[in-house]
Amino acid sequence: MTITAFAQRLIDAIGADSVFTSTEDVAPWLADWRGMYRGHAQAVVRPRSTQDVAKILALCQSTGTPVVPRGGNTGLCGGATPDKSEQNVVLSLDRMNAVRSLDTIANTLVAEAGCILEDLQRTARDANRLLPLSLAAEGSCQLGGNLATNAGGVNVVRYGMTRDLVLGVEAVLPNGEILHGLRTLRKDNTGYDLKQLLIGSEGTLGVITAAALRLYAPTPVRQVVIAAVTSPRQALELYELLFAECGPRMQAFEFFTGECVDLVMAHVPGVRAPFGERHPGYVLVELADTADEQALGALLERVIEAAIERDLCADAVVSSTLGQVEEMWKLREEISEAQRADGPHLKHDVSLPIESIPEFMTSAEARVRRVCPQVRPFIFGHFGDGNLHYNLSRPAGEAADFMAKHGEAITAEVLDEVARFGGSISAEHGIGQLKRDYFAKYKSPLELRLMREIKAVFDPAGIMNPGKLL
Repeated sequence: MTITAFAQRLIDAIGADSVFTSTEDVAPWLADWRGMYRGHAQAVVRPRSTQDVAKILALCQSTGTPVVPRGGNTGLCGGATPDKSEQNVVLSLDRMNAVRSLDTIANTLVAEAGCILEDLQRTARDANRLLPLSLAAEGSCQLGGNLATNAGGVNVVRYGMTRDLVLGVEAVLPNGEILHGLRTLRKDNTGYDLKQLLIGSEGTLGVITAAALRLYAPTPVRQVVIAAVTSPRQALELYELLFAECGPRMQAFEFFTGECVDLVMAHVPGVRAPFGERHPGYVLVELADTADEQALGALLERVIEAAIERDLCADAVVSSTLGQVEEMWKLREEISEAQRADGPHLKHDVSLPIESIPEFMTSAEARVRRVCPQVRPFIFGHFGDGNLHYNLSRPAGEAADFMAKHGEAITAEVLDEVARFGGSISAEHGIGQLKRDYFAKYKSPLELRLMREIKAVFDPAGIMNPGKLL
């Protein structure tokens, strides 16, 4: 790849060691990890400081050059993949991975956007604190991407989404101005909360370069139970009992179908079935507390005994060691990888009023099967916060391109049903490229207009992550 005149200007601004233009250097940054999207770029920039990011964005705005911010490339909607424009500049903050401060009195951590989530969890743990944001990709996803998509994960039922953990942000606006908002205050009631506009904006308003995060007391005492349920309705009733009896100790309530377990058993070595017989559905619940493992275990066993007596689950197994905790979680966490190994499939990351989930699952399946009777559903998710991963795979024996041919019709049925129940077409994955047209369909005209007006204020030249979200 020949160095463009603009790429040379980038080199002059931030140094040759931060600008990559050769075909072999740029190629790995042009596709999403699922292989659904591939674009073009004239350069990849990897700045080392917020000031470098400011120089890059100011230069890009002055020339109308599109910028595509990219984190750990673990997103599922193509939000960090450039479009087909040869002018794109991919901006990675992977070199900005410093922890700037950790305060065990205020319980805050200030970290740069390129930090790997798992590293931040470890940093907090080493200081005897807890960073509760946890998701399957935590070993490779970056904080900036978590913020840009307002990531969810398994602990939302107790700690909330990413935005609930953020006290302040530092960000660079498209014109190169730096928003110095790294305040660690719990209370700051002085006008519009600008950080919340940037969180979840998918890089369309600016680039978050650092964030101040809330930390919590560690919860080293963990108990996990896997319960077999006969239906989503029974899972909902079990959730009501556990929420009432266990209160804030419940930090995860996951649901997955028997088909999901079958898939994991088929594609993931070393995983064991939780029970001797197969069940229609399973619930994984984790309780965590600061101390007294015996008391926590006794509480969980008492509640599960009550659940079995009241016919709220068919069977249950409670962890007795940390190894069992990890083994139980692996059964849930490997579902996505198992489905990936199974072949092309449709992912629907949706949220619903929790009480509507059982009815939605019944009606959505009926609609889908009218379009494709033999489709294979693999449904799992964070039941305790209303988030379902309503994933569908091609019928057994069909060609790998089946979903490419029929996916749009199937997705229309699923998302129409989500809308009918007052749900959201994206619970935690964002919009990106994948859901942009659906976003325009299901958002109200007023909401869309206000978002476009906000975009125009932040990014009047329209250089930030073109083709995403709006």
